[in-house]
Amino acid sequence: MKTYQHTQTANWILFLLGAAGLIPVVIGAFHFRPLTYAAILFLAILLLVGWLFRSLTIEIVDDQLCWRFGPGWIHKQVPLAEIEEAKSVRTNIFEGWGIHYSRFGWLYNVSGFDAVAITLRNGKRFALGTDEPQALLANLPRMGAVQCT
Repeated sequence: MKTYQHTQTANWILFLLGAAGLIPVVIGAFHFRPLTYAAILFLAILLLVGWLFRSLTIEIVDDQLCWRFGPGWIHKQVPLAEIEEAKSVRTNIFEGWGIHYSRFGWLYNVSGFDAVAITLRNGKRFALGTDEPQALLANLPRMGAVQCT
């Protein structure tokens, strides 16, 4: 049974990566024709990355906390019973977006600076970026959950 689902979008990433990829295409078209083909491949790769990371969906289904980027090729889950603590946190511009290691452990984020930092019983930590941290916290196990601003 699904008790929570929320998708945070980051459609701006397609625009940003598309614009960044068009620059070498235009330069190649006017100055160096062989560069154009490499630039078009580069643009295609950037658009694929943008498509993969255009949204982050977080769900609580049965006894699992699940999250996935975009179409779901990149996804993870943890049993709710393994969560020891969850708290609302703020990331900063240096921690950015995407998937990478941060001061909260692994960070999964597509937009904004709000996140829920989670500590598992085995000590592993990670954070999920969300534009509704309080709603996510309200649906996580009560033991150890902390709601702070």
